[in-house]
Amino acid sequence: MISRRSLIGGASAAVFTAPAILRAHTKGPFILAEEFQPREVRVREQHVPGSIVVVPRQFYLYHVFEAERAIRYGVGVGKAGLEFRGTAVIERKAEWPFWKPTKDMIRRNPDRYTRFAKGVPGGPQNPLGARALYLYRNGIDTYFRIHGTTEPWSIGKSVSNGCIRMLNEHVIQLYNQVPVGTPVFVL
Repeated sequence: MISRRSLIGGASAAVFTAPAILRAHTKGPFILAEEFQPREVRVREQHVPGSIVVVPRQFYLYHVFEAERAIRYGVGVGKAGLEFRGTAVIERKAEWPFWKPTKDMIRRNPDRYTRFAKGVPGGPQNPLGARALYLYRNGIDTYFRIHGTTEPWSIGKSVSNGCIRMLNEHVIQLYNQVPVGTPVFVL
């Protein structure tokens, strides 16, 4: 079983790719904090290569690419009470996905979400960003996603409605590396 302590405790950082300034589909440049730049890290326990492990309390997503080796990305996660936990499988992937807020999102924050009730087509202004990886459990859509964001400043924070946010450049990298059927563990 994967534990947060074993994953974090075994991580030794080495720079993977670290662009200092990202456009992130914002009007101006955005600078991502150094601790959230992608890094190749060592993980203590052996995880199945190809799996994804998310540690929300630390704001990190690990893509295990070989035994005891992973790429660590900084992420934004769900607000308290809205976060996803447990295991899932990526059963669907989309480039520039269509987005529609759930009924619960509209109920919780009608001022923000009612205007989007019919949905938003894919593109740079879509809240799901450049790519989305759809999380399913037992063949049923959880309505949680790993996706890009139009709010890059949310990386390293608990602000979403439960989804795991990545910078668009990072989610594109991940999207290109993981197939449908990839297991996801959210600790």
